[in-house]
Amino acid sequence: MDNIERLYKCYEILSEAGDKITEHVAEYKEILQAVKGTSKEKRLASQFIGNFFKHFPELSDTAIDAQFDLCEDDDTQIRRQAIKDLPKLCQGNAEATVRVGDTLAQLLILDDATELQQVNNSLLSIIKLDTKNAIAGLFQQITTGDETTRERCFKFIATKLLTMGPNVITKEIEDYIVEEVKKALQDVTADEFHLCMTILGATKLGSTITGHAELVRLATEQAELNTVDADTLVVDDEVVERFIQCATAAAPYFSKTIKSTQFVAYVCDKLLPINTWNLIATAVAQDQIQLRLLKVFAEMITYTDKLDNANERINAVYNVLLEYMPLPKLSDEDTTDVPPSFQFSHAECLLYALHTLGKKHPGNLTFIEDAEKLKDFRARLQYLARGTQGYIKKLEEALKGKSAEELKTEENQLKQTALKTTSNINVLIRDLFHSPPIFKHDIVLSWVVPKNTKLGKRHVPITFGDKGAANGNQEQEQQDKKARPSNEQKFYSPPSGKYSGKVNSNYGNNNRTRQRGGGGGGGGGGNFRNRRYNRY
Repeated sequence: MDNIERLYKCYEILSEAGDKITEHVAEYKEILQAVKGTSKEKRLASQFIGNFFKHFPELSDTAIDAQFDLCEDDDTQIRRQAIKDLPKLCQGNAEATVRVGDTLAQLLILDDATELQQVNNSLLSIIKLDTKNAIAGLFQQITTGDETTRERCFKFIATKLLTMGPNVITKEIEDYIVEEVKKALQDVTADEFHLCMTILGATKLGSTITGHAELVRLATEQAELNTVDADTLVVDDEVVERFIQCATAAAPYFSKTIKSTQFVAYVCDKLLPINTWNLIATAVAQDQIQLRLLKVFAEMITYTDKLDNANERINAVYNVLLEYMPLPKLSDEDTTDVPPSFQFSHAECLLYALHTLGKKHPGNLTFIEDAEKLKDFRARLQYLARGTQGYIKKLEEALKGKSAEELKTEENQLKQTALKTTSNINVLIRDLFHSPPIFKHDIVLSWVVPKNTKLGKRHVPITFGDKGAANGNQEQEQQDKKARPSNEQKFYSPPSGKYSGKVNSNYGNNNRTRQRGGGGGGGGGGNFRNRRYNRY
């Protein structure tokens, strides 16, 4: 009898054995041995191993390892079959479910779309069979896996697991996910941190005031707002990037109840003093990194309490604002062209911050008490207003008569955002130009969707400068990269069409060495991966 016929015979014996199946250990062992045979034998073995797995607990380790061997076979068809059959090992076997979940989590890094789809399907199958133990396997890889594997696991949780509905994601399961993600936050990269906060925001924490407070607390801990004392550390690229990521994660949850004061005070004290500000990100794309910082600062400042040391902190905002409001040049007296030094997106953020703090602290705008300072400020405001109004006129002319379809083009979208930015600046200038300044107007920042959506879409900033910078990528990547923060932004500049360079906020991945399914539970944490400088 050839091997194929023998495998079918073993299958027949085991299928018909009924209550006496445990007496046929030899036949089951023959099936396990077939994983070393020909391609057809391997495919049959894959299908048969799971069918009788539960009847031979003493061979469970051998059977699991045999199935895992098939998942690593050189033949794509065999691998797909083996991955498809893995859930059979999990019926009524919690330990096997954890191990299979762990192995499938490792296989999430596969590049072949068909294989990866099968991995996803098998993971979803075992989650439906035994949700908690299947998820435990995922979190084992989050604890022990390399960065590529960890990131894929977080993305699976964010995009697939949490969409499975209340029949699968019960209160108990959601509580378990929340606790495990909180543990993971003890050692994460920037991208992983953002994914963790996205996952937590999709749970009950994202829908209650107490949950929002908890999310802000987690972001505050990650930002280490109270531990950075030396000014030399504050301007380190990694510290600034960490702050931006943490502040961005916290920003959607600030409200009249949950205040942003600690974050706002940190920016004013540590990042906005001019000597510090000019040192931020001097090596890479300074304008973009500073703009990302200003945008999240402007979003947060709406929800700050009254500040201690308000004079000093408002002055810090004022002094940086002057950097983006040049004095008029004699030769420019009658021109309405936009001077290349105007960076309107930066100016919008800082004018909004000054306006908001002025409204909260009307007696602390020290520059209005100094006649020379006030004269200088009003001259700068007037110059910026002239350039802004000229630019608004050009934008309105460019957009006039465009059809709804034409307005959807990338260039016209950028122009519409530019128009909103400059219109906001115009409104803010009108208030601040009064003597003394008034604060009667409320604006919605150009990139923020008015609240009732939890996360406002971040629109593109605008600026002016030299031609020839590289294209950025404003929209977040789809699906796989859905939860990743987008740090690359497009800049509109008429008439040259210049775009900004990319923000250098990439985080590399370690080379991967696959572990055999199991991981064994207990501890180990990050011992299986390198700790890199940019891990929070």
